[in-house]
Amino acid sequence: MISKKIMMMGDKELEMVELLRKLNLSRPVALTLACLSSVNEVTSREIEMFSGLRQPEVSIAMRQLNNYNWVKMWEEKKTVGKGRPIKMYTLVVSLETIINTIEKEILLENETVLENIQRLKSIY
Repeated sequence: MISKKIMMMGDKELEMVELLRKLNLSRPVALTLACLSSVNEVTSREIEMFSGLRQPEVSIAMRQLNNYNWVKMWEEKKTVGKGRPIKMYTLVVSLETIINTIEKEILLENETVLENIQRLKSIY
């Protein structure tokens, strides 16, 4: 079950989102990561409430995070009433691993940009 309920973002989460956005992560991914880093397990609905994202945005963000193998998703049956099972999410890697991956991608991208600049200089 969920270890702590999320009601709203604190200063730490807001700063994390701002920094992730500066590193070119999309707003939905940055907000979702901030949410996931705050709790052990969270429902899709709780991510929506925490982040202000709509359900389709959460799904898109989760797909991107899943492509990196950073999250685990499973479904739990509702204890009351009918309807679809509740989607649950958790990070399966540390925030340090995520930051290191982002860092490596940016360094590789910057290396390519610098190589292109050098190539342009050599043309003239």
